[in-house]
This record gives sequence, structure tokens and C-alpha cells, in this order.
Amino acid sequence: MRKLKLDELQRPDIDTYKNNKKIPVVVVADNIRSAMNIGSIFRTADAFAVERVILCGISAVPPNREITKTAIGATESVQWHYESDIVTAVMNLKSEGYFIAGVEQTDGSVSLEDTVFTNGKIAVVFGNEVEGISDAILPLLNMCIEIPQFGTKHSLNVSVCAGIVMWELMKKYKPGKLLLP
Repeated sequence: MRKLKLDELQRPDIDTYKNNKKIPVVVVADNIRSAMNIGSIFRTADAFAVERVILCGISAVPPNREITKTAIGATESVQWHYESDIVTAVMNLKSEGYFIAGVEQTDGSVSLEDTVFTNGKIAVVFGNEVEGISDAILPLLNMCIEIPQFGTKHSLNVSVCAGIVMWELMKKYKPGKLLLP
């Protein structure tokens, strides 16, 4: 066994990647305070070919040194935009036909492994590292997803959480699962 060299990985260049089919998942960053977490979300969004990232509120936006450090170029490949108001961002996504899932521990959360999506377009909202997703959008959500945890801590780092959720969504879009548009 040996490690593969970068050229053996056969990754597309940025222009090719931008034209490749994406999974119909939008990642929404709701007031995420750490630019490094934003960079990690970009990098994971690139890895799983997520449609786009929407940055809201106090979330840092590219160009930003700390985003660049963790994104390692993913801000150039992943489509993104900034929306100052999370309610506006969610309402726009709803009008575009997206199923809106917040990742939050609520009295109505569905465990990630039990999620079933019947709509092909999904927007997933990840919240602030301390406060979680904004209270103002709770009534606008179609569902809240919770990642099961068995340790003493009450939450995961938001970029780790985003990676787990994006991985699960990517798996749901494999052939025989949800159909890509």
C-alpha cells in the first residue's frame, strides 16, 4: 500500500468542477462566528459537490485569511453568496422550492439516521457555535435534524457537524436514492 500522489487522485480543475452536476443541497451558515469553521464548511461542500453555500449574519465571507487557511481554495470552486438576514435567506430558499432543515437540538428534532427526504432540493441551516440557529427561523423550518451523541458534551463543532450532515445527504443522493434534478 502507498499514498496516492495528488495527480493520481484525478480531481477536476475548478472550471470543470463548476460545470459538473452538484447535489441539490444548499448549506446555510447562520451567524457562524469562526472564519475557520466557515473555511472548513467550504472545503467539505467542495468535497461532496454541494450546490452552494449561503453565509448569513456575522458569518465571515471570502476573502478572509482564516477562511482561506482551512478552505484551501474551495471558496473558488463552491458557489456562494452573502445574505445579511437569515429570515430573508430562508424565505428565498422556500420560494425556490427547498425543503428547509435546521440542524439543532429541539423537542421535535429527528435523529440524522432517521431522516427521510421526499423533496429533491434541501437547504440545511447550521447555527452559531454558542447560540445555535436563530430563533426567528424555527417556525420556518420543515424539520430539525439532530446528530446522536453518546458522550458528556452537548454538541459538536459546527464544521464537524456540517461534515457529518453533508456526508449523509450525499449518500442519500446516490443512485437508487433521491433523484437528482
